[in-house]
Amino acid sequence: MSSVLYDVPGPKAIARNRILGVLTIVVVLAIVGFFVWRLADTGQFTAQKWSAFTYTNVWASILDATLATLAAFAAAAVGALALGFVLAIGRLSDHKWVRWPFTAVIEVFRAIPVLVFMFLLYYGFPVIGIRMEPYWAVVIALVCYNGSVLAEVIRAGVESLPSGQAEAGYAVGLRKAGVMRLILLPQAIRAMMPVIIAQLVVTLKDTALGFVITYPELLFYAKYIGAQPSVGSPIIPATIIVGAIYIALCLILSFVATLVEKRLRRSPRGDVAAPVQPLQQGATDTSLIVAQRGGSAT
Repeated sequence: MSSVLYDVPGPKAIARNRILGVLTIVVVLAIVGFFVWRLADTGQFTAQKWSAFTYTNVWASILDATLATLAAFAAAAVGALALGFVLAIGRLSDHKWVRWPFTAVIEVFRAIPVLVFMFLLYYGFPVIGIRMEPYWAVVIALVCYNGSVLAEVIRAGVESLPSGQAEAGYAVGLRKAGVMRLILLPQAIRAMMPVIIAQLVVTLKDTALGFVITYPELLFYAKYIGAQPSVGSPIIPATIIVGAIYIALCLILSFVATLVEKRLRRSPRGDVAAPVQPLQQGATDTSLIVAQRGGSAT
């Protein structure tokens, strides 16, 4: 017996897959156990290493760093989405003099690593007399890179739609802007929503690169508290806590984005029209006679 995509495994294949699954779990657990053992053996779980996190001021600073991370992400996400739409529309233009410059901008922004972009904005611009705060250097770098990636995502979503979608819009008298705004973009966004969500998660995690240019986000504070010998230099505990916060933020973002995706995919509700009842033969004949005479049925 076979399915469309693959052959249904037989008894031997099922047994082999189960054995491979058990071995994989054992290997993963062994690797995790080894790291936990090494952390415990080097004293990373001692009270001294975690004593710094018993102070209220430390947690207040972690909260401030989390808010700084979210502030940079919020601005970068909104800016990247807006820039992505603009670049995608320009990339899809029928005019070469519009399409080629937008294509060049997309390729340049995608080719420059985010960290190099931050270095250029924060350390390079002062050379030419432009000083920029770390916050804006992080936000602008994230907007340029992720906006160019989202532009290609949106473009791919539009071009993946059947050509009949646009032709139907042109047939009812819509212009290119109307076809793009009312027909193509809504469908492309729904189709590419998982990729857009994944790119926003990448944007959230890339805010950690801001610690290199002294932006006080989570990783910056983790490095700071981990280098304090007065509390035992808890670099591993600080990394564990900051990593857990990043995981929680990414899970919340994915959950919210999944809800939005389901809402977009949900078909609109409308009132169901009552079925039309056929007229009786007598009523039909009477209506025809009245219509022919041009009079009233009453």
